[in-house]
Amino acid sequence: MSSSQDKPKIELQSHQVIIRPLVTEKGMHKATRHNHYAFEIHPLASKTDVRKAIEELFNVKVDKVMTQNRKGKTRRYRHRAGETSNWKKAIVKLNAEHRIDFF
Repeated sequence: MSSSQDKPKIELQSHQVIIRPLVTEKGMHKATRHNHYAFEIHPLASKTDVRKAIEELFNVKVDKVMTQNRKGKTRRYRHRAGETSNWKKAIVKLNAEHRIDFF
């Protein structure tokens, strides 16, 4: 019997955990109003991995990390159906005196 907790534990470096920041209109609104920032992260990364990576890469203090597993979407190309890959998203709440500037 295997449980859902039997994921292989691998050590990810900080630059491997964060794939890219998600810069959207909704994300920029949350960043300016609520100090929440969204990132695409490695599917095997945990909340503690994300916290360590953000604090190390951007030199900020993280208050809270929320993660989501996003399902890939069905796409069509030249009468053929395909699907985009599943991916993982993290929304990071920073301490009130810290900010991240993407531009």
